[in-house]
Amino acid sequence: MSNTHGDRPNIILINCDDLGYGDPGCYGSERNSTPNIDRLAGEGIRFTDFYVASPVCSASRASMLTGCYPRRIGMKGVLFPGDTAGLNTEEITIAGLLKAQGYATKLVGKWHCGDQPQFLPTRHGFDSYYGIPFSNDMGRQAGDGPKRPPLPLLRDETVIQQQPDQSSITERYVQESIEFIRSNRDRPFFLYLAHMHVHLPHYPPEHFIRNSKNGRYGGAVECIDWSTGVLCHELEELGIGENTIVIFTSDNGSRVRGEGGSNDPLRGTKGTCWEGGMRVPCIMRWPARIAPKGTRSQMVNAMDFLPTLAAAAGAEVPEDRAIDGKDIGPVLFGNEPESPHDAFFYYRQNGNLEAVRAGKWKLFVCRDDEAVCELYNLDEDVSESTDVAGQHPDVVAELEGKIRSCRKDIGDSAREMEGANCRPSGLAEDARPLTEYDENHPYIIAEYDLPDRG
Repeated sequence: MSNTHGDRPNIILINCDDLGYGDPGCYGSERNSTPNIDRLAGEGIRFTDFYVASPVCSASRASMLTGCYPRRIGMKGVLFPGDTAGLNTEEITIAGLLKAQGYATKLVGKWHCGDQPQFLPTRHGFDSYYGIPFSNDMGRQAGDGPKRPPLPLLRDETVIQQQPDQSSITERYVQESIEFIRSNRDRPFFLYLAHMHVHLPHYPPEHFIRNSKNGRYGGAVECIDWSTGVLCHELEELGIGENTIVIFTSDNGSRVRGEGGSNDPLRGTKGTCWEGGMRVPCIMRWPARIAPKGTRSQMVNAMDFLPTLAAAAGAEVPEDRAIDGKDIGPVLFGNEPESPHDAFFYYRQNGNLEAVRAGKWKLFVCRDDEAVCELYNLDEDVSESTDVAGQHPDVVAELEGKIRSCRKDIGDSAREMEGANCRPSGLAEDARPLTEYDENHPYIIAEYDLPDRG
């Protein structure tokens, strides 16, 4: 069966949790087996200089969905169960834009843009939701007792299970995704699959651990790979793969720290503004439009998804607000050799503006609340090992000018500057956890211990 909805593509966005730049095989890993992800890259394009707008999850995900830097939409860091803040319902998401174009929209997996009712995916353009609304370590862990609420599994806005068996979650997510694809094969659809892997604690199914050369971490990566293969196979079986955009990426870099992850050859980890914190894998496949076996080195980022996917679907990008993403269609189709961005700004989760990249140059102006002046040539020194600020004062001056402009526009917590064009986050004054601790609750099905992290 082929698509019956004209040339509007189906869209599947796969977003991993803490997957590092060096974790997939097509990005150089020799520890993790990722044949399906590697095949996806071979059938599409692989970006070498792709960024997320935050080195932590909540801000990164909100930014990706809205096409805006986190500070612009009031989402600076990580949200926790029962937080009063969340993604403002006045913001327009990819799902909202596509839904207005007649797309069926669904989120399966991790949301992490606010767990109060007004912040949930169903209030942000998704027809339906199935998943855990925040990180998988934010429920009750071994030894916690009643200090945390049970981890909730939601369908739409209802908790359907507490403390689910995490080793089965990815299989359940894949089943939910397949049912959605089959149900919407004859209309355009947008599926956002947000994995819990490879965030700690690692709970891949045992057979993935047994076959892994990289312990539990490798098992989690290979579980992601398996799920990618299942989705791609289903598209082919239904005859809709040709006109389906599949995007594979991660919300930030790996934690590393001996846990099995890799940001190689980049410096730094999740939570930092070194390249390893914010440069992540990104693969895009669209057989109808994108030539296979491509590599793109242009500087692009996750904020570009909104305008790019809007253009593919025939939707208009909102003109009543600042949007930081750019339509990268010309880059995807090989018609544009240059990045559409003249600069990319690195914000820490505390709202500090730490660095800027323009072309091959990256200038740090702040680190750990302290002013610095460090310049790196990323074309020659991707590991950021040699500061060349003293050799290029003209480049430093030019990039400092871009920093000043950004501070005026979006702000900088390190300078106590709010920014002229920022919007507030959502606020739930009576926020409370989705579920209260109840040791006798029938949906609490498992006590579990943290895995050996050695």
